[in-house]
Amino acid sequence: MTRSSRWWAGAARALAVRPWLWTTAAAQLVRLAPSRWWRRWPPLPRPDPAYLRFRLQTAYGDPEHDPAPDDVVAYLEWCRRSRRTRTREKRRARLARRR
Repeated sequence: MTRSSRWWAGAARALAVRPWLWTTAAAQLVRLAPSRWWRRWPPLPRPDPAYLRFRLQTAYGDPEHDPAPDDVVAYLEWCRRSRRTRTREKRRARLARRR
């Protein structure tokens, strides 16, 4: 499953103007990469193709559908919000145990 250079350029442009998502994008790239990704050619931390096919099938009904750059941004914003919420909940639980 290879994305076109046009798709990558669109996704990169959408992300470039949102620097607050850069860290989230990097973290998701690492989280979704298979273990020992550097041992496979090309040595890039890409998600498992079967996982991507599944996600695209469930999101668009077609495993070959390229996600819209806006959908990539929405996904990263959701990841960022989810992470912040989990962090806040852990902090509250820690404080509650101290009392």
